[in-house]
Amino acid sequence: MDTLVTMFGDIIKQAMGLSKTATVVTEQNVYQEGEAAVLPCLDKMVETLALPGSGVEGLENLEDLLAKAESGKSCLLLLEHYSNMDLTTFSYFVRKAGGRGVDIDRAVVAIAGMKLTEDNPAVAAFASAYTRLVIYPSRSLQGLDAEKDHAEIVRSNAINRAAMKTLNDIKVKGKLILVFPSGTRYRPWDPSTKKGVREIDSYLRSFDYLCPVAMNGVLLKVGQGEMVDDPVGPDIVRITAGPVQSCAEFREKARAEAEAAGIEDKKQAAVDAVMARLEEMHTAAEEKRQKLFNK
Repeated sequence: MDTLVTMFGDIIKQAMGLSKTATVVTEQNVYQEGEAAVLPCLDKMVETLALPGSGVEGLENLEDLLAKAESGKSCLLLLEHYSNMDLTTFSYFVRKAGGRGVDIDRAVVAIAGMKLTEDNPAVAAFASAYTRLVIYPSRSLQGLDAEKDHAEIVRSNAINRAAMKTLNDIKVKGKLILVFPSGTRYRPWDPSTKKGVREIDSYLRSFDYLCPVAMNGVLLKVGQGEMVDDPVGPDIVRITAGPVQSCAEFREKARAEAEAAGIEDKKQAAVDAVMARLEEMHTAAEEKRQKLFNK
């Protein structure tokens, strides 16, 4: 099976040559504007791999969210995460969907882990095509020693403070903040990767509106090594945006249900409700997607 590097080696080199992104994250550069010159490289990959029938359902919901953002409300896009090309396919198909698709894409700011910027220059080049707010993920702090890794812990705190300060500023300026609630791609051999991270509750608490987005179909599969060695293959990609909801109402309902069920961790319960909603949407969309293969 082809991998990202065997099928798109020339495009990878081109993207790396075009990208000007910093490869070290500091508190001064947590907000990184997308580089328009790199975007066509990623688009070419989607155009090569995506099969007929790929596209967006529920564009009107994304347009509703954008209208609320433009009115000064803080708005979340909560996406499922199955592939390192999820942001790429979301951006591509939203732009191709018509309506206000291009405006929606331009308004997106993705919350991105610093690994995408620092670990591999090819991955950093791909990430640079999209506007990002870089954070130091809590998963990356696991296993650090308070004494031995003191400098890294101090660095993580500085990066996250700067990121949250920036987030509080931009979230009411017409932006759509895109977050993957699981914090990582789903790996079939590790069920824990489909569990939402507890920190997502803080987003629900501090934002006005959310739009859940199911991602069905994978062009870049999860491998065991570097992203450039992940297997690629054609597929039908369907992106399904659900109705916009009040974050406060969604969170309060989830917490009330947790209370009734005797669940103590109300924050995790709210995040679990997000993941349950995405799973419900994913299952429904997958039934429709499978029918497309038979046409």
